[in-house]
Amino acid sequence: MYEVHGQPDADEEASASAEKQDSGESRDVFVEDEVHQIQYKTLSWQSVSLLMIAEIVSNGMLSLPSALAVVGIVPAVILIVFLGIFGLYTAKLLIDFKLNHSNVHTMGSDAGYIMFGPVARELLAFGTVAFAICGSGSELLSSQQALSTLSNQGICSMYLVIITGAVAFMISLPRTLGRLAWMGLLSAGVIALAGFVAMIGAGANPVPGRSLTITASSNFYDAFLAVTNPVFAYAGMNFVMFFILISEMRRPQDAMKAAWCLQVFATIFYAIFSIVLYVYIGNTVQSPALFSLPPTWSKATFGIAIANFLLSSLLNLSGSSAGLYTHTAAKLVFVRIFRHSKHIYSHTLLGWTVWTLLCFAGVAIAAILAIAVPIFSYLIGIAAALFAAWYTYGLAGFFWLHDVYHLKGGVDGIKRRPIGTTLAVLTILAGAFICVAGAYVSIKVSVRVFASDIHLSNQ
Repeated sequence: MYEVHGQPDADEEASASAEKQDSGESRDVFVEDEVHQIQYKTLSWQSVSLLMIAEIVSNGMLSLPSALAVVGIVPAVILIVFLGIFGLYTAKLLIDFKLNHSNVHTMGSDAGYIMFGPVARELLAFGTVAFAICGSGSELLSSQQALSTLSNQGICSMYLVIITGAVAFMISLPRTLGRLAWMGLLSAGVIALAGFVAMIGAGANPVPGRSLTITASSNFYDAFLAVTNPVFAYAGMNFVMFFILISEMRRPQDAMKAAWCLQVFATIFYAIFSIVLYVYIGNTVQSPALFSLPPTWSKATFGIAIANFLLSSLLNLSGSSAGLYTHTAAKLVFVRIFRHSKHIYSHTLLGWTVWTLLCFAGVAIAAILAIAVPIFSYLIGIAAALFAAWYTYGLAGFFWLHDVYHLKGGVDGIKRRPIGTTLAVLTILAGAFICVAGAYVSIKVSVRVFASDIHLSNQ
């Protein structure tokens, strides 16, 4: 008898139907066995929360103060709080889906197949890898900006990306996330310290005659462009982390504790950091916000933050900060190739060769995109709109509808839950809106920047 998380279902026929939709393997992707040389299920919920904080908060906070300058303090703070609550809700839907389908390892490879079949499986798997690579490249760019500031632009940007890419490759090599858990603790501490130093620097050097905006009227394009970063900062978390991290937890049932820890910390930290920097700098605040600080404070903050940029660039578990992204992209492909084989659990030559090549390829492609594509930072926004919006928001609603339909009595089960059904549908619509609006804004910005670059090159 199949079982919804915490509640057995009496409808065995619906249960059997749901079981058939498993992606070919109904057992957990990582089977626990003492004879295995590589043990995956080692993460505690505390470690998971720290890894998610390291993956999300590092880059997300740097662009938030500039959003306040466009839409105003009150709307921006309301949006930050709303996204935190919304992210917690969608995290609950993702976690419940994972607990109901223990074989799910990634959004694309497994969850997509269960819900929509083989075509969706490949499409979502491609989206997962593509977004992870873009996220990794984004983190490499952040590292490059920090190093450029520290060196007074004395080192070629290309070399800086290559250096951070090499570090990222080395850190992404451990096969299990448990071996990276200590980095989550270090990175979370670095994030908090960098944020406090930046706030102290802004408070000690307020901009004379600065102007502040409480609320502002703006056109749709400018307003959505301003809030793109907070929207996708929250989006990256669920998409990149949850399924892969939960698969390596000792107690997957504790995953919601990690989600609570992340969202409470991220929401409070985002709000305080963005308000403090905006209040002391005003409407001239730049993005990233650290560039608005005096040179000494900017270097001090970047000097602290660089440790986190490097760590997250290399952790690369698969999402918004580059760090956890590469690991995720590599692990998705690796598990697809060797699922339930000895190469997953043993130190085989073939297994390590393939794993090393996948990690190297992920970092190399991210570095090449970051170096060779002038509008790469805008392409990241397009990728986030097309993939992360659906993976975090839209698909979460489908998860709920799928499991209620198959495990709770079909259409009648959905009708008996009007509130849950309404929230699920609204979640799907929100994902669709963010996808379309985000893609529109990102493409428009990319076209403008590209046209501007061409104009300048012709002069």
